[in-house]
Amino acid sequence: MLAPKLDSPRFWTLTIVGAAGFIALWSAAALSGLTTRAFLPAPWDVLLRFAQLVVEPFAGFTLLQHLWSSFQRFGIGFVLAVVVGIPLGLLMAWFRWVDRFVTPAFEAVRFVAPIAWVPFAALWFGTGIGGPVLIIFMGAFPPVLINTYRGAKQVDRKYIEASQMLGASSLRSMTQVLLPAAVPSIVAGLRISAGLGWQSLVGAELIVASSGVGYLMVKGQASVSTATVMSGMIAIGVVGIGIDIALRRVQQWIEDRRGG
Repeated sequence: MLAPKLDSPRFWTLTIVGAAGFIALWSAAALSGLTTRAFLPAPWDVLLRFAQLVVEPFAGFTLLQHLWSSFQRFGIGFVLAVVVGIPLGLLMAWFRWVDRFVTPAFEAVRFVAPIAWVPFAALWFGTGIGGPVLIIFMGAFPPVLINTYRGAKQVDRKYIEASQMLGASSLRSMTQVLLPAAVPSIVAGLRISAGLGWQSLVGAELIVASSGVGYLMVKGQASVSTATVMSGMIAIGVVGIGIDIALRRVQQWIEDRRGG
């Protein structure tokens, strides 16, 4: 089933209806009296706390400063995953010996959950930027590599053979034939990679960071402030949606250009 395009009325109608339904259920649960407002604050309580966190420092920084810290870590880890994953995926698709050399180690590593790297990252980097970046990389790297490899493997061999007959080197064939043909698959992988990387970041910040949205949530839990924790969750979700929408627009633009 095809998802509606981002600029279609149906997309925004479904988005608004879904959000309104969720808020209505949340409000009903908060007002039902089944639990205290301290344990489950109403949407307007969280919205008020969210606004306070934007202007008032909590755990050393405002919410926007925590978000910026998180996004910097995410950007570094995600870019590293892209810079390593795309070339390596192309090399594995082009050279059989590279595929055979890399695959055993990659298959062993990719089944280790990113959060399982947290103790290792804490031992190596403490609360510095290296730990979260490593965890983000381990979450974002596998989808980039896998989708690049699959996209390159699906390229019709006749195009590669034609480039070789015209005297193109392996590097030129990979960059001018293999890479353009694999772009749709690569972009699809980037969407998955970005989602996993962002989720991995938050998990890392719960343990090996001294700033960021995950760190803010831990401090909110320690001070028994459910509204603070939920404000952090909302910020994480909003940024995650923004990242996905940006990548979906890139994917849609590529498909339109290719007549997809």
